[in-house]
Amino acid sequence: MTRLLLAFVTLAALAGAGIFWWLEREPEPAGARPAAAARPVAVETVAVQTRDLVRELFLTGSLEASRRIEVMPRLGGRIERIPVEIGDTVVPGDLLLQLDPEEFQQDLLQAEAEFAVAQAGLGEARESLNAARRELTRVRELHGQGIASAAELEAAQTQVALQQTRVELAQSQLRSREAARRSTQIRAEFTRVRADWENGLPRHVAERLADPGALVAANTPVLTLVALDPLRAVVFVTEADYGRLRAGQPVRLRTAAWPGETFTGRVTRIAPEFREASRQARVEIEVPNPELQLRPGMFAEIAIELERRLGAQSVPRDALLQREEGFVLFTVDPATDPPQARRHRVTPGIRDGDWVEIVEPELSGAVVTLGQHLLSEDTPVRLQGAGGTAPRGKPDAAPGR
Repeated sequence: MTRLLLAFVTLAALAGAGIFWWLEREPEPAGARPAAAARPVAVETVAVQTRDLVRELFLTGSLEASRRIEVMPRLGGRIERIPVEIGDTVVPGDLLLQLDPEEFQQDLLQAEAEFAVAQAGLGEARESLNAARRELTRVRELHGQGIASAAELEAAQTQVALQQTRVELAQSQLRSREAARRSTQIRAEFTRVRADWENGLPRHVAERLADPGALVAANTPVLTLVALDPLRAVVFVTEADYGRLRAGQPVRLRTAAWPGETFTGRVTRIAPEFREASRQARVEIEVPNPELQLRPGMFAEIAIELERRLGAQSVPRDALLQREEGFVLFTVDPATDPPQARRHRVTPGIRDGDWVEIVEPELSGAVVTLGQHLLSEDTPVRLQGAGGTAPRGKPDAAPGR
């Protein structure tokens, strides 16, 4: 019982001391705040800029020759000579392939001989016709004098008709032999295959598929020629990107063979259908290649220009924050002491590298690019690295339209 009474007295004394301290303490000034809340947030800023921005579609494709020709003989035979090698440049008129002409030369000699025989036969038939006509004239005179009989006159007339038929037959034979000779001449000319195409631009030997001495059949490829200027870049696009492409759009292109160097081109053809297996459509791009640096078969990183904005209000991509209500960013109000953050809800436009267009509202001054996650409206800030610029980065995962 004594212990319980002692504990009760002790608790009562402690409670009384606490109440006395609360009543006797000094009141806190009304404007006082915790020291931590008044500490400015360190931020970095970049000035709002006016820039020309380009929105691009990035794809991977391959290069093809704009023209590809397979050289093949029209006749079969033994290859006598191929005067070009892989990598050689050829122009219209250059000899590409020579077949052994001996067999065709013999055929030509025979055709010319048969033509000469037909010519002689026609001459003989004409002489016989002239002789028959002279005989008919003589018999008519004698018949008029009563010396030749009617039967002799009829026989002379029949002979003229017969010789006329022989002349016509000889003429037909001569035409046939002439056609055969011309055909043989053409076949003999086919033993030489020369470069021949319309625009006269040079081509380059990409493949050599046979060697001298080989027997080849007619229409068997022996050489492959390609046009290297311009080249054709081929990419395949999905349905999501198909509607944004138009013929004539500018293109930038890079290859591993020429690091750091950018080539240009333009979209020339867009397939009207999608491939059933891949659900992608073929797009062709013409790429000028005057220095012949690019080659068919190379892989290429391709950027197709979809949209260009001149003089766009631009901020670094890092300045944007995505919230439930949309995209926001912070600017710094330098008129306050210390400077304070101002929150803006913005509408982003196109993006070019690490720069994003701000369609609205109109901004001025600098935007916060580091430390903005710690800010809210009117948060005091301390500037570090103000006035910097954002590097150009890769296009993935950027806000904008």
